Amino acid sequence: MFKPTPNPPDTDPASPYEPDSKKLNEAAERALDFHFPSTADIKATPRTPSSLFTVDPEVTTETLMVYLVETLASVDVMVHYLVDQLEGGSRNALLGISNSVMLAEITANRVLDQIDPPE
Repeated sequence: MFKPTPNPPDTDPASPYEPDSKKLNEAAERALDFHFPSTADIKATPRTPSSLFTVDPEVTTETLMVYLVETLASVDVMVHYLVDQLEGGSRNALLGISNSVMLAEITANRVLDQIDPPE
């Protein structure tokens, strides 16, 4: 029986898929530069804030802090609801998030107390 292909098949010695190929390295560098800009490029790009969600500049600091405290309290309630549904590592991760939210809420309440001290 005649075998139409050589055993093993002939390969091109200048294949772009070899690990030490100059072409492959250049292509990889171009892809990385395209998808992952350098820190200098990121810092040189001016920040343009989005106007999709804006906070009224006339709002007082106290109003913002009250909203922050209420939002953190709501997040904590949602996280505790999810904690009751889970077990193991996921539950522990959510409890860690809950602790972080609680610390942020305590901090925000402290700032609120400094803005308007309780009597």
